[in-house]
Amino acid sequence: MRKLIVIALVLAGLWGGYWYMGASATERAFKTWVAERQTDGWVAESADISTRGFPNRFDTIFADLELSDPDTGLSWLAPEFQILALSYKPHHVIAVWPGTQVIATPEQRIQIAGSDVKGSIMVSPTPDLTLERSSIVLADITMSSTAGWTSALERGQLATRQLEDGNNRHEIHFEAVNLTPASSFVQSLDADDLLPPVFEGVTLKANVDFTAPWDRTAIEKARPQVSRLDLNELKAKWGELELWLAGAVDVDAQGIPTGNITIKARNWRQMIEIARMSGALAPELVSTVTGALQFVAGLSGDDKTLDVPLRLSGGRMFLGPIPIGTAPVIRIR
Repeated sequence: MRKLIVIALVLAGLWGGYWYMGASATERAFKTWVAERQTDGWVAESADISTRGFPNRFDTIFADLELSDPDTGLSWLAPEFQILALSYKPHHVIAVWPGTQVIATPEQRIQIAGSDVKGSIMVSPTPDLTLERSSIVLADITMSSTAGWTSALERGQLATRQLEDGNNRHEIHFEAVNLTPASSFVQSLDADDLLPPVFEGVTLKANVDFTAPWDRTAIEKARPQVSRLDLNELKAKWGELELWLAGAVDVDAQGIPTGNITIKARNWRQMIEIARMSGALAPELVSTVTGALQFVAGLSGDDKTLDVPLRLSGGRMFLGPIPIGTAPVIRIR
């Protein structure tokens, strides 16, 4: 019995020493990272960085954190940010965002509030800390911008997984329930009875290739850009309008997509009206597009349901042979 007690005390002492050294190293690494960002010209400040959680956790708390990248003008301000990890599995962390935080761009500041914003993030146990998979949950999110718009989300979840095939390819799955679109977009429709104020549901399933790994350099230097998007499913229900999209596009260095997307829409005439009111579809094209889509829909025997290819080429979008506007630029700031 006496030997067992001695062994237990020795093991406890060794574990305590391991935890202390690990916690000190973790805290020192985060402080060094913040100092290095300052050297690179960032605004990088935190009132306090501390690691706690003895005996089984390395829980690092950042107080009054502010990060601002001078190259993009993108900033993030949070009164508190937590990175929680098991002491025997430090490359698998839980990130906990505060109830209120601010994201700023050169054009606007967006205040984000939520009752539950946290994520499980697993990175490779290497110095680059390459992202392997993640899962982020959102609840009761509200957003308010100095540009004059507001938006909200009842609940949502984002999950990613790095795939072995492809070039920096990630599988992405996003679901949102009761998403309130930006008030500026809704106001641009200028029609209170056209659509209800809330998307009932949005689902996105896609495989995305990036130009570089999502690792520590993605924050320190430059964000990887999308080089290919395989859209397995984008589904949305907004009032009586139901929309499905699937297809694939390649994205060049300027963010211009080229490829084909199949669009299926129920009650598609509302989609035309939304595009007209929001300015996405030029008024002079409304009659032509409506007539062409009515013909296509009639071929299926159900003139309320549309099944048509959307072609993106040369920075333009085409429904069949009909040009309908400029293609979106896909860039990650």
